[in-house]
Amino acid sequence: MKPNIRFDEEELGILEAWETGALIPEKNSKEEIKKHKNVALETFKKDQGLHIRISSRDLKNLQARALEEGIPYQTFAASVLHKFASHHLVSQR
Repeated sequence: MKPNIRFDEEELGILEAWETGALIPEKNSKEEIKKHKNVALETFKKDQGLHIRISSRDLKNLQARALEEGIPYQTFAASVLHKFASHHLVSQR
């Protein structure tokens, strides 16, 4: 099953630039890649645990949403919590 991928405006712009060949390589791309990899590793380092109790209904809904996204439900839950904690979770109300 193919994951359901949604892009925001910035990501769509990058994708369009890539597909049209409009992206210009960085002069120090190897250094930039190394720097960004280090930032990503530090950002997403999982060095703490969180154990919570939730209703079976919420867990089933969480697992269903994770399946739609094509990722394990614990990874999906961690992603939702990360987005909320970093003020990037968008309400659909």
